[in-house]
Amino acid sequence: MQIHLKKGEKLYVNGAVIRADQRCSLEFLNNVTFLLENHVMQAEKADTPLKQIYFVVQTMLIDPDNAQITRELYWHLSNCMQSTLENIQLKKGLVDSDNCIKNQRYFDALKTLRGLFKIEEKLLSPKPADHGVTDIQREVA
Repeated sequence: MQIHLKKGEKLYVNGAVIRADQRCSLEFLNNVTFLLENHVMQAEKADTPLKQIYFVVQTMLIDPDNAQITRELYWHLSNCMQSTLENIQLKKGLVDSDNCIKNQRYFDALKTLRGLFKIEEKLLSPKPADHGVTDIQREVA
């Protein structure tokens, strides 16, 4: 697998952070766990339940030494969210993410979760007549 980095761009590989001092290409000749900088979510951006789950999966990739502890947190958050949701797309996406986690395919789980962000955003957006009550709040109630 070949990765192209821009000057100053970061790449997370097997828990290490690599920064390119100039434009370069890297070729991985074996299996590695990596995460591109543009897929990394900062903690303060994990401001919704789904983004918090994404952040946890991301942590499994960035800090593989503590992945077991983080995996336990993932299962707790995923189970809690699935038990309160009625939205079929979000539930299916979380089940797909769960399957990726079971198979230690963390990058695929992140991709699945990123695809759900717009659905969650739409559910969390207050409707004008509801005075700020969101669909997720209605589902929990």
